[in-house]
This record gives sequence, C-alpha cells and structure tokens, in this order.
Amino acid sequence: MSWLICLLPLKFSLKFGRALATLFWFFLPAKRKNLAIENIIRCLKISHEKAEEIARESTIQLGSLFIEVLSFPKLKNSMQSHVKVIGLEYLTDYKNSNERGAVIMTCHSDNWELMGGAFAQNGIPLVGVAKKQKSANADKFINEWRTLIGMHITYHSGVREMYKMLDEGHFIGLIMDQDVGRDDGVVVKFFNRATNFVTGAASMSRFRKIPIFPAFMHKNFDGTHVLEIFPPLFVQKTTDKHADIKNMTQKLATLIENHIRKYPDEWFWLHDRWKSMRVEFEPQEVAELEKKLDIN
Repeated sequence: MSWLICLLPLKFSLKFGRALATLFWFFLPAKRKNLAIENIIRCLKISHEKAEEIARESTIQLGSLFIEVLSFPKLKNSMQSHVKVIGLEYLTDYKNSNERGAVIMTCHSDNWELMGGAFAQNGIPLVGVAKKQKSANADKFINEWRTLIGMHITYHSGVREMYKMLDEGHFIGLIMDQDVGRDDGVVVKFFNRATNFVTGAASMSRFRKIPIFPAFMHKNFDGTHVLEIFPPLFVQKTTDKHADIKNMTQKLATLIENHIRKYPDEWFWLHDRWKSMRVEFEPQEVAELEKKLDIN
C-alpha cells in the first residue's frame, strides 16, 4: 500500500486518507465519540455542536497522518519543503556547544510522526521513544518506516539505552500527553482538571542536568506543516526531588494545554486521557488533589 501511495500525487493521497477517516468516524462506536465530545466540552467550555465538530475533524485528520506515514519513502527527500521548522537555532546552538544530548518534548497534535524526519533532515539526531504495538507486524512496519526517515527507535522500557544515547549526544523525543498508570505519573493541573502526567522528561532533565526543548506541530491550509521549537527549560535541582519533577511536569503540561487550545482540532481527543484518574483514584482523593492544585 505504501508503494502505491508513493506513486500517486500527495495531495490526492491526502484527500483519499481523509475520505477513509471520514468512514472511520461514521462507524466509530458512539461511546468513544461521546467520550471525546464530553472531554472537549469540559476542557474548552464550548457547545456540544462545536465540540462534535472538533472531535470529528480531530479524527478525520488521522487519515492524512496515515497517508503521510505511508509516503515516508517519498517524503524523506523533500521533508524540508513539507515541514517548515521554526526555532531550529535553539537546538543547533545547544548541539554545537554540548557533548550531551537533550530532551525534546511534544504531544499527539497534527502529524507527530513527521517530527522525526524533520529533525533528522535538519541534522538533529533524534531517538523516538515508542510504545510497542500489539501486532508484531504493525510494530515492525512503523519502526522500519520511522528509521527510514532518519530516526532511531527505542521502547519505553529501554531506559538504559536512552541515557546512553543522551551521553552520546542524541536527542530523546518524548510524547507526554498520554495517560499513564497511577504509579508511573504525577498529578498536575491540565485544562483545570487533576490529570495524571508522565514524568520522563523532567526526570531525565534533572538526573542528567540537560535541557528540555518543547516542540509542537501544526498544519497549514495547504497540507504542509510547521514544527515550532521553543527555548530550552531546565529543571531546578533542590533537595526535594519529587517537587522538582512535579514543578517541571506542570510547566510542560501547561505548554501542551496552550498548544491544544490554539489548535484544538489537531489533538488526539479520542484517547481516554483521564482514565487513570477515573479508574485508579477514589473520588474523594481526586477532590483533595484538585483542592491542592487550586482547581475550582
């Protein structure tokens, strides 16, 4: 299928992908749709009609993402014209003056899979931290295609490899907006809700004394993309390790929230983002956490 897609004009293929995703939205279970819509209403304080429109577009754009991944063999040589990078100097200045790598933090907005290629084409050695797919063939395919555009892939469990590659000058790419188990995260304020957040970026930064570079994608009207990189953040290192990590995680969560508010129809709303808060925390416990976080 990738071979066939690469033979076709990209604009046509992207329209085809959106058409497939429109069918996917039509057959998507109502429970999943309603969960996304309810979260959008609660987070953005908008009408049900507008929330449904955002949820629908957020889902349909996944068709374009799928087509662009299949187009990697063709896009790998034209990535710079397909993805405009803003703020690249923050990474290159750091890279030219430091032997160690750094952390690049992002979220599931627009086509996050293109980021690896965009960084690689601009001389940034990126290591993508991936979640292993349930299907062995699907896992093999996506990682081969990620490697094709210049990324190195490691799994969440490969912590030693991550630190080793940081010491060798690689940049670790972490997608931070997915829900995690209670024991794997810290609760911070996100869209005025108590939300369980992964702490990997803050932990790595504090332990290795390296910066975190926030970076986000968004889409242009013509189907091309903009990858914006922001100035580096450093974790303050005090005697309270937990507080240091939580404070930085809160800053990163706020940056992600600000980006989502700016481009709400590009975020992956179908993900059950607050599942761990609903399932693994007692209601009274959530109330107490929200009080501490000054959530009304």
